[in-house]
Amino acid sequence: MKVSGFTIVRNAIKYDYPIVEAIRSILPICDEVVVAVGKSEDDTLNLIRSIDSEKIKIIETVWNDSLREGGHVLADETNKALQACSPDSDWCFYIQGDEVIHENDHADILDAMFRWNDHPEVEGLLFNYVHFYGSYDYIGDSRRWYSKEIRIIRNRIGITSYKDAQGFRKEGHKLNVKPIPAAVFHYGWVKPPQLQQAKQESFHKMWHDDSWMEKNIPKTDAFDYSQIDSLQHFSGTHPDVMKKRIRQKNWEFSFDPSSKKFGSLKARLLYFIQKQFGWKIGEYKNYKII
Repeated sequence: MKVSGFTIVRNAIKYDYPIVEAIRSILPICDEVVVAVGKSEDDTLNLIRSIDSEKIKIIETVWNDSLREGGHVLADETNKALQACSPDSDWCFYIQGDEVIHENDHADILDAMFRWNDHPEVEGLLFNYVHFYGSYDYIGDSRRWYSKEIRIIRNRIGITSYKDAQGFRKEGHKLNVKPIPAAVFHYGWVKPPQLQQAKQESFHKMWHDDSWMEKNIPKTDAFDYSQIDSLQHFSGTHPDVMKKRIRQKNWEFSFDPSSKKFGSLKARLLYFIQKQFGWKIGEYKNYKII
């Protein structure tokens, strides 16, 4: 069985993406990792080149900013990386620049790929998600956070990145997937407030026009992490590849998990149902569990 990892990145240093940690977190279970490095305003290309592994395969790209609306440029870049994966790979493992896999999950991930490798009806593997927010001590637990997504897909069967590259589809249809007992640690909402604000301003430009940006993105030097509906303390362990970055954290954020800031009675009721019964009513699912 052969496995290709793939990812995209641009301006990783400027916006403090843990892309090196992301790549290193999947290297042990991949035979190669394709990194599509977009033309950047910083030294992102040399950052990726500095990763000491012969498995890294870099392709240099230029992002098509005319695909700005709806985040389609992200899917376009993701497809470039996917197409560069070795044609003889059985599976392709997608990791975004702010996502990290815990080494404790490597065995379960490999077991799942081996188990379903000879079952072509299984087109992808579905991961759980842990979304960190504000600091490495808190995780989002409200309905605003997606709970699962596809991160491993079968190679060369017509699967492509969908919409803003959060998930995948095959010829417009949802993939048939198997859930696996592994999690993606999502760190996109953990960085110094100044860099988080800069990232938000850049990131939203991939979805919205200038007039929307003017109305909806505050003009400020630092992101306000306090405007969140609900968080809980993280009680687990972080991946080993993240520990150096966590030690270097240089800002403070604290939150009272008993404090809930839901905007309506309906939101509070749906949160209660989710917590009591594990049921996210109406959650969007870009996949079919078989």
